[in-house]
Amino acid sequence: MAIISNLDILLARRKMTLSELAERVGVSVVNLSKLKTGRSRAIRFSTLDAICEALDCQPGDIIEHRKEMML
Repeated sequence: MAIISNLDILLARRKMTLSELAERVGVSVVNLSKLKTGRSRAIRFSTLDAICEALDCQPGDIIEHRKEMML
C-alpha cells in the first residue's frame, strides 16, 4: 500500500504513549495501533481531527502517500 502512517514518529517526538493518545482522543488503543502499524483500512475525519488536535499537527504529518516501486 502506498499510504504510510507516521503516527509512531509523532508519538516519539512528543514523548507520548499510544495509551495516552487513545485517552485524549477517545479512541481504543487497538484502533490507534492499527493506524500506527499501517494495518488500518480507513480513518474517520473526526478521529483524524482529534489526533491532530492532541498531537498539535496536520493530517499530512500523520499519513502520507508514497509511490510504490515497480520491480
